[in-house]
Amino acid sequence: MSLRIVVDMNLSWEWIPLLEQAGWTAVHWSSIGDPRADDATIMGWAVARDHVVFTHDLDFGTTLALTHAGRPSVIQVRSQRVLPEQMGSAVLAALKQFEQDLATGALVVVEPAKSRVRVLPL
Repeated sequence: MSLRIVVDMNLSWEWIPLLEQAGWTAVHWSSIGDPRADDATIMGWAVARDHVVFTHDLDFGTTLALTHAGRPSVIQVRSQRVLPEQMGSAVLAALKQFEQDLATGALVVVEPAKSRVRVLPL
């Protein structure tokens, strides 16, 4: 199984090679959409194209909770240090651990010391 991931504007494009080297398909939002697009636009794009949203923005989780949506899956990094060299191993470990959940609909929160999953809808 190979997840397809769209990296939100609030994360560096430097995530793309790391994710791809680990076996996932990844694209940065800046290369496919309006950099000023709102979260709903990004979420709609992700649902239509079966992508997981990778973000540092807490609003995606809030939107999933308020709308009780079953898609898109979201992986949310929660740290002040969000570059691949700082959080890469934690994110990759969470993607491997929760890949099946993300494929079927989940919110995965990755922190420096732990990760957790909530199956959608919330």
